Amino acid sequence: MKDTAATGFSPALLSEIRDRFAHVDTCPFEGERVFFENAGGALTLKSVVETSAKMAAIPDNQGRDNPASKALVEIIDRAKADMRVLFNAPEGQFFVGESGTELLFRLISVACLGTPEGGRVVGSSMEHPASRSAADRWAKVAGKAHVVVAHDDETGSVGPEHYADALTPDTRVATIVHTSPVTGMGVDVAAIARAIRTVSPDCIIIVDGIQHAAHGRLDIESYDIDGYVVSPYKVFSRHGYGVAWVSDRLSALPHDTLMNAPGAPWEMGTRDTGSYATFSDVVAYFDWLGGQVSDATDRRARIVAAGEAIHDHEKRLTDAMLYGTGNLAGLAELPGVRIVGGVDNPRREGLVSFALSGSEAPEIVAALRERGIRVHSRKADHYSGNILDPLGLATCVRVSLCHYNSEAEVAQFLQAMKEIVGA
Repeated sequence: MKDTAATGFSPALLSEIRDRFAHVDTCPFEGERVFFENAGGALTLKSVVETSAKMAAIPDNQGRDNPASKALVEIIDRAKADMRVLFNAPEGQFFVGESGTELLFRLISVACLGTPEGGRVVGSSMEHPASRSAADRWAKVAGKAHVVVAHDDETGSVGPEHYADALTPDTRVATIVHTSPVTGMGVDVAAIARAIRTVSPDCIIIVDGIQHAAHGRLDIESYDIDGYVVSPYKVFSRHGYGVAWVSDRLSALPHDTLMNAPGAPWEMGTRDTGSYATFSDVVAYFDWLGGQVSDATDRRARIVAAGEAIHDHEKRLTDAMLYGTGNLAGLAELPGVRIVGGVDNPRREGLVSFALSGSEAPEIVAALRERGIRVHSRKADHYSGNILDPLGLATCVRVSLCHYNSEAEVAQFLQAMKEIVGA
């Protein structure tokens, strides 16, 4: 057998992984630093950087009678096939848009306007404002009630039991966030979808997968949903586009498209071939990683193995951050530290948010930056107030990890926190 990630990646494999990412340990503006701001945007694959430069230089468009144009169409078709494998979505269609937020607005608007009049649009208070704002706006336009179910403040997550009381047979649209970008906790999308369909079988279900995607383990076929959206800059690609999958059922609803366009496509205008090409780089990376941690010969099986290995490695890192490593105390042991979502929480996906009694989060972020650690603060505003307000927190520090981070970097963070807290 090859390297196994049961207890994290081997040093040799982790070194290979890190070598595939740009700026893994240095900022082009600041110099050496530990990057624990992955929820704000993951590191970029070097292959994505190379592909972006190559594609940006090509002057041709799709649909012309020349070899370059035909090659661009082949690149787009190949990328869509790659997306099917990564997301495990044999049916439906993929397309790119301006951003994950823009795509969530598009899908939710189509669902609200295209389903029967009246009824409900149901979501949860755990969701990012991208889906909550879209549901709020388009439910009103469509004359539907927008019902927001409360998530569990203690666990920082939401489950089918929270949706249950809000579901009615006339629930037309439902939204689910796969992982919270504030608490870092994932949800069981398939279980929530089953609860919804038990009450309202024809409900259009749309999932925000933006925070979840970098952590692997994507499986649309098992979810029984109608839409799934990711932001590629949070999953090792670049800014400037989003990726959406829509079921055939959602595609059949009226949506913005050019008159008489064959197949009523979702793409608007000339596509950026570079967007598709760079997402193929992301899929190729998951495929490569799966080949390092398993002997699987099937491409999908390698991608599944990569997702499991990523999960195991990131759990090792977050456990070290919470409980300590070497002779360094973990966050849970430091005086005055409060962990958002609780310390022992199996829903956690590569992210720890915390507050320190007597200190504002921006102060801690600045103190960590001075010690070479890049993290981010969240405040009780339109982005994070839905999570922080019920906890009585004005701010929190978000430390977001990814599988290319190391236990040595966690130790550097804990040493910095020891100094800041004065422990």
